[in-house]
Amino acid sequence: MKDGTRDADGAAVEALLDAVRAGRAHQVPKLLEPLDAAARKKALGKLKALRSEVRAWDWKRWNEAARIRRALYVAGAGCHTGAAATATWLGGRDLMGWDPQYGVLVLSVLEGRDPAWMADVAERLAKRQAVAESSYELIHGLVVRSGCPVPATDGYVLGWTRKITDGKLLERLREDPQTPVLVPHALAMGETPDRLAWSVGPEAPTHWPTAITTLVADGVLGRAGVVDLCVSRLLRGGRVRDLRFPLEVLRLLAPTGEELRERVPDWVGMAADAPSPVAGYAQEVLAGLAAAGTLPVGALAEMTGAVLFRTEKKLVRAQLTLVGKALARERGAAGELLPAVAEAFGHEDTGVQERALKLVGKYLSAVDAEVRGELAEAAGLLGPVHRQAAAEVFGDALGEADPGPYEEILPPVPAPEPVAPPAATVAVLVEELVAKGLMEEPVAFERALDGLVRHAHRDRAAVAEAVREAFPKTTWSAPHHFTHYPYGIQVVLAALLGLVERSVIDVHRAEAPERDSCVHEGLSGILDARLWEAAALVGTDELPFLLATPTLHTGGIDPSVLVERLRAYRDTGAEPAPVDFAQALLRVLRGDPSAERAAGEAAALGTPAGLRLAAWLRDEDALGARVRFFPRGGDRASGKWWLIDRIVVEFGERAVVREEFPAAFHWLGGAVRATPRRCYHWIDHRVQWAPVLPADREVLAACLLPATAHSVDGDQRGTTEPLTALAEAGGPVGRAVHLALAFGLGCVDSDDRLRAVDALLVLASRGELNARSLGAELAWLVAEGSLKPNRLTDAVRTAAATGAYGTVWTVLEAMLPELLGAEKPVRGLGELLAVAADCAERCGARGEPAGLEAVASARGSSQLVVQAKRLLNALRQGADQPLPERA
Repeated sequence: MKDGTRDADGAAVEALLDAVRAGRAHQVPKLLEPLDAAARKKALGKLKALRSEVRAWDWKRWNEAARIRRALYVAGAGCHTGAAATATWLGGRDLMGWDPQYGVLVLSVLEGRDPAWMADVAERLAKRQAVAESSYELIHGLVVRSGCPVPATDGYVLGWTRKITDGKLLERLREDPQTPVLVPHALAMGETPDRLAWSVGPEAPTHWPTAITTLVADGVLGRAGVVDLCVSRLLRGGRVRDLRFPLEVLRLLAPTGEELRERVPDWVGMAADAPSPVAGYAQEVLAGLAAAGTLPVGALAEMTGAVLFRTEKKLVRAQLTLVGKALARERGAAGELLPAVAEAFGHEDTGVQERALKLVGKYLSAVDAEVRGELAEAAGLLGPVHRQAAAEVFGDALGEADPGPYEEILPPVPAPEPVAPPAATVAVLVEELVAKGLMEEPVAFERALDGLVRHAHRDRAAVAEAVREAFPKTTWSAPHHFTHYPYGIQVVLAALLGLVERSVIDVHRAEAPERDSCVHEGLSGILDARLWEAAALVGTDELPFLLATPTLHTGGIDPSVLVERLRAYRDTGAEPAPVDFAQALLRVLRGDPSAERAAGEAAALGTPAGLRLAAWLRDEDALGARVRFFPRGGDRASGKWWLIDRIVVEFGERAVVREEFPAAFHWLGGAVRATPRRCYHWIDHRVQWAPVLPADREVLAACLLPATAHSVDGDQRGTTEPLTALAEAGGPVGRAVHLALAFGLGCVDSDDRLRAVDALLVLASRGELNARSLGAELAWLVAEGSLKPNRLTDAVRTAAATGAYGTVWTVLEAMLPELLGAEKPVRGLGELLAVAADCAERCGARGEPAGLEAVASARGSSQLVVQAKRLLNALRQGADQPLPERA
């Protein structure tokens, strides 16, 4: 009888497994019914084995695997007994499905379980956001069956809002007992659920703020609690997208005067630090309280000082208006309010400065001598254009401090930083190899690679053992891991451990850029070629150390040091590795004062490598590149509108590069076709590009242009990372460098623009920036619409604020004639003229750009006309004065 029972159980288990293998999930609940605990335990082991098997299938069996996983999802839930194990199974990413019907099937196999057990499973699933969001139906079913409290977690709320949001939203919220628990959680979430952030009108049936306001009016939700939650969420800040929902709820609730007065410190905090929409709302609230006479003067002063420190002109002007009204009602508040108004004296907009000065002047008589002196001192922040007006307001209290001759402030010229020698011991080397971000630090990468080669040459077995211990669990052992890419220094480490097939290395060492390759493939390809070569030779007598290791942080190599390295190779009888030596030649500083002497010493070595180095050092035009642009035409879809589709980079036809350098370098000798080329590759390790060509700045800049163009008329970010190194590199500065700067100053990302500003200032401090050439490039880019004036304005304002007013003025002076004379007014030109006027006022510039007088004499009070008049006045005021000194 027992044997018959075992046979029956075995048959039932096999029937279950057959259904799972066939992907028949709907049959699983019925097939689980006859199985007892022992049979389910037996089935579970086989289900786990099947799950592992399916995981190993390739994408060609994806549909079959998906069907089996759905059946596994249901069967495994029914066979597990522990709550933790069941939740782990149901939360498996490979098993979860988005179709709620499979959650219903799981609920059917869990019927009859202990309520506490089901509550435990529900709680565990709800704590995992991705699981809770996709498994809402299942968790909700467990909550209902167990009677446990609603699990108010982010994931569960996301799933709930997706389920409940439809044309009957208000009705569903009224009927759902979860509403009083989950709505407060939704209001407090850091990332507002998509359904709650939908941009639909208040009349739409799916508009959550309207629904919540109605529930508050009906008493389903407590008004005080909802108001507190909205205010608290707005105070925490975050993305505008996530704050829009609580802000709209708050507006619709229309807090009473008492509710507003209770939260004055909260509104002041929002006005100071919140994103613009929230700060604007808080400013409206406080303005209403001030008009009603219920806002304390101290709170208004605190708010004013904070708001006037913001950059949004709309908020700043509204605040000055608010203070003006408050002073008109209560003149005695001037002692507290005017020092706060003085914060605007340092605002970047001279119009704001003027309004603040007029407000201070109007009520200055209402303050005592101490406050008057404090305000006069703050007036020193005003721009030069307001000095006379300030003198009329403050009189003798302002003083007559002579600013002296203008002095240009530029950053100190960066001194070359020597690269430290490689790690002295294997232990230190391993520490460097395991450091995170090794590929993102060019100097650290070069030191680690050279140290690995040196130590492996001395004692390959010891280094291999240390590497094996440091990387016990790696993906290097996979048979085809290095089939396509070297993955940085990983390929050298794997080769040292014998984990890379020699045939794979040999194939990649023979690779050469194709005729239509993009320049970033060429730059990255040189680094890859070095890694493949090092992988082939590491730990052998053919590669005692690397010739191409930089001696300076820019990637450059001192000529004398390279001669000594070649001498050491000669003395040991080793021949330079082709790629390593070619990279060393590209890095040697041909313009260094010691280059000629080093060339003679290199020739005296009497080796082919020494003769090549000597010839290279004496070649003034070793590499060259030229940039051209196709004229803009058509629309975006035509490909003739985008900047990147019109850039042509031409490399000089250099026979020495194509004949004596390895294949990976031939593109630098003209082997790549010069046509516009949009690149669709994933661009990685940009910081490694600059050290490839540290002695040929123009060529490097030409290579950077296509990538940087993605950040001008696209949405790429981080493309200006090599610009700082470009500014510190060697070689002449020509059109390509100035274009790279121009592109950087017009990038969509503020961090990219900031790096371009840094590069501009470094070049200026080195005396290598041709500001007029840069201005000329910027002029046509703005005029044709490729570069947006507001981004450029932000960049040049930042540069000028460092004290480089003369440099920035020279750039803008070269730009303005073309922009002022444009047939169609350039949008945003008024803001650019404001920066130009500020620079001219501070550095005492002279002369008038063509077209400025015509714009300044136009009627109207637009920003363009006002700033054109201001600039014209500044330039003419300095016409009869001696030219200020400039550093």
